[in-house]
Amino acid sequence: MTNPVIYKHYNYTGKLDNRNTTTGADLGPEKVVFLIICIFIVLENLIVLIVIWKNHKFHSRMYFFIGNLALCDLLAGLMYSVNLLMSGERSLQLSTEEWFIREASMFVALGASIFSLLAIAIERHLTMIKMRPYDTTKNYRVFLLIGMCWLIAVALGLLPILGWNCLGNLPECSVILPLYAKKYVAFCITIFIALLLAILVLYVRIYILVKTSSRKVMKHSSSEHSMALLRTVIIVVGVFITCWMPIFILLLTDVACKPKKCSILFKAHWFIALAVMNSAINPMIYTLASREMRRAFFSVLCGAFVTPCTGKNGEGNRSKSSSQSQKPAEDQGGKDNAVNQPS
Repeated sequence: MTNPVIYKHYNYTGKLDNRNTTTGADLGPEKVVFLIICIFIVLENLIVLIVIWKNHKFHSRMYFFIGNLALCDLLAGLMYSVNLLMSGERSLQLSTEEWFIREASMFVALGASIFSLLAIAIERHLTMIKMRPYDTTKNYRVFLLIGMCWLIAVALGLLPILGWNCLGNLPECSVILPLYAKKYVAFCITIFIALLLAILVLYVRIYILVKTSSRKVMKHSSSEHSMALLRTVIIVVGVFITCWMPIFILLLTDVACKPKKCSILFKAHWFIALAVMNSAINPMIYTLASREMRRAFFSVLCGAFVTPCTGKNGEGNRSKSSSQSQKPAEDQGGKDNAVNQPS
C-alpha cells in the first residue's frame, strides 16, 4: 500500500517522474552489480575484524581504531544493500518511520567513519610527536573514544526522525532525500567537511614535525613502523575524500537547487555507489600496506575457503616462509611492541 506522505514528497521533488527502472523493485542489472559489491564489502571487512580479533599482535590502539573503521565499512555495505532492496516502488510502501530509519543508517555509517578517521588522526598525532605518554594497559580509553564516535554518529543520524525534517513544508525538502530538510543536509555536510579539514590539518602537522625532528625520530626502532602506519592512514583519508567528496558536492547542489531544476540530482545513486566503494577499498589498503596484516588476512581467507592450506603443502609453505622471513619477523615483533609503548 502506497504511503501518501512519501508519495507526495517524491512527486513534489520530481523523483517519481525521473525514476530509474534499474532502481525499482525488480533486480535490474545495476542493482545486482551493486549488491554483489556490497556482499564483497561485508565479507572483506568481516575478515579484517576477525584478523584483528584473533591476532594479539594487532591488539593495540592503532589497530583497534582500524577495526572500528572496518566495522563502519561493514555496516555501510550492509545498510546500502538493505537500502537497495527497499528502494524503487518499495520506497513508497514504507511507513514514514521506516523510511527515516533506512536513510539514517547510511548517515550513521558515514558519521562513524569520519569520527573514526578523526580519532585515528588524534592518536597518531599524540603518539608520533610524543606530546603525551600513554599507559598501554589502559585500552578502555580507546573503547571510550570509539563509543563516543558511534554515539555522536547515531545522534546525528536520528535528528530527522526526532523532528528535524520537512514534513508539512515541501519547499524546504531535499530532492535526493525527499523527507529531509535542506538545512539538515547542509548541517551534516558542514560537519563532515569540517572534520575532514581537521584531519588534514592534523596530518600536515604530523608530517611537518616529523620531518623537522627526523634525527630524534630515527633514534627509535619504532620509527619505520610508525611512518608505515602513518602512510597507510593518510592513504585511507585520501581515498575517503576522493570517494565521498562527489556526493558531498552533489548534496550541496541539492541544498542550493530548487525542485526539478537540477537533473544531476536524479543520478544520485551513482554518486552514492562511488561513496560506498570506499568501504571496499579500505581493507585492500590495510592488507597491502602492512606485511603482518597481509599475512594474517590471507591466512584467515585461506583457512576459510582453501582446505589444503593446513595440510602437507601448508607445512612446506610455512617452513619456506619462515626461513625466508626470519629476520623481518623479528624486526616486526619489535616494531609491534614499539607501537604499544611510547618512546
